Amino acid sequence: VQLVESGGGLVQAGGSMRLSCAPSGSTFRINAMGWYRQGPGKQRELVASISTGGTTNYADSVKGRFTISRDNSKNIVYLQMDSLRPEDTAVYYCHADWIYINSGEVQVGAYWGQGTLVTVSS
Repeated sequence: VQLVESGGGLVQAGGSMRLSCAPSGSTFRINAMGWYRQGPGKQRELVASISTGGTTNYADSVKGRFTISRDNSKNIVYLQMDSLRPEDTAVYYCHADWIYINSGEVQVGAYWGQGTLVTVSS
C-alpha cells in the first residue's frame, strides 16, 4: 500500500495551494497522519501532523499559514497552504502511522507517499 499525493505544482509567493493524500488500497488501522517536506539541499522535516482525534502539530515556520485536516472514514489527509513563500519550495511527502493487532501481537509501521513538488516563485 502506498499513499498517493495530489495538488502540487507552481504558485506565486503569497498564493495558496491544497495538497491531498489518500491510500492506494486497503490499509491497516491508521493512527497519526502528517506531511513532511524536503527542500533543495535540506533534510526532510515535519511540516504538520494530526491525530485521529484531530490534535494538530505544526512546524514553527508554517504556523498560522498552513492547516492540516483529515477524513478518518477514508484515511485522507489534507494540507491547506496559504501565504506561501519561496522558502516553502520543496517536495512534500504524506505520512501515516499504522498499527496491526492480532492475537495479542502488535505490529506498527508507516506508509509514505512518493512526494509531490511544490514550487513557490518570488
